[in-house]
Amino acid sequence: MQKVNEKERSYRGGDWGIKYLFRGPRIDWGVLLLKPGQKMGAHGHRKVEETFYFIQGSPKMVVNDVEYQAMEGDAFRVEPMEKHDIVNDTDEVVKVLFIKAPYLPEDKIEY
Repeated sequence: MQKVNEKERSYRGGDWGIKYLFRGPRIDWGVLLLKPGQKMGAHGHRKVEETFYFIQGSPKMVVNDVEYQAMEGDAFRVEPMEKHDIVNDTDEVVKVLFIKAPYLPEDKIEY
């Protein structure tokens, strides 16, 4: 068993970006915080699927260059090899929970 508290972890960008709560051994999961005008960054994975759950805000979810207006409570499951990005095109802070499985930290494809 492992327990963490989000407040004990830091965002990669200081006060925004990715904050991992669990890394391995079988999944990665954490939260992503985007300020107005920020984006996650388009990427994909060779073998990993990634699920996003929108906790706060209504940004654009972009999958294979198709834009979807996400709403709080929406969940998107992105298959391996699907290019994806989240773009905060709003005036509000966006917070998203993400889960990646299986745990393959070197599986990322940059675009």
